[in-house]
Amino acid sequence: MKTKAEAFHHTLKDIYYAENAITKALPKMIDAVKDADTKKAFEDHLTETKEQIKILKKVFKTIDAKAEGEKCDAIEGLIKETEGLIKEASGDALTAMLIGAAQAVEHYEIARYGTLRQWAKEEKNDEAHDLLSQILDMEKAANAKLTGIAVS
Repeated sequence: MKTKAEAFHHTLKDIYYAENAITKALPKMIDAVKDADTKKAFEDHLTETKEQIKILKKVFKTIDAKAEGEKCDAIEGLIKETEGLIKEASGDALTAMLIGAAQAVEHYEIARYGTLRQWAKEEKNDEAHDLLSQILDMEKAANAKLTGIAVS
């Protein structure tokens, strides 16, 4: 990559891969957790993640690129860690650990979307900026929701 446009496209493929991987991981978390509030938060986020994938497809269109993912080692590692927690923990510890794992994913996504949004702004891609802002707001809200559950 030599240009910011190439970096944007690469990072967009990274987060697209990540969101699709998350749609496969969240059902396992939903099945594993017993706490009703946490289960509901994970279910809600699965629905939101599917919506975010649709929005990302629109972002790809703003740069005349095909919506496709590129393997994201970071999200793969976070998912692997989460799968290990599901095998090793139980009860309240499992709930707490899964909330923490979900927040680690949210923080990764917030970082990626914040970067992409800024690059879109710098490249004067207003449509992508607005779409990415929408997703970023969703991710921040999901993180806040998880924090609320963890605190209570």
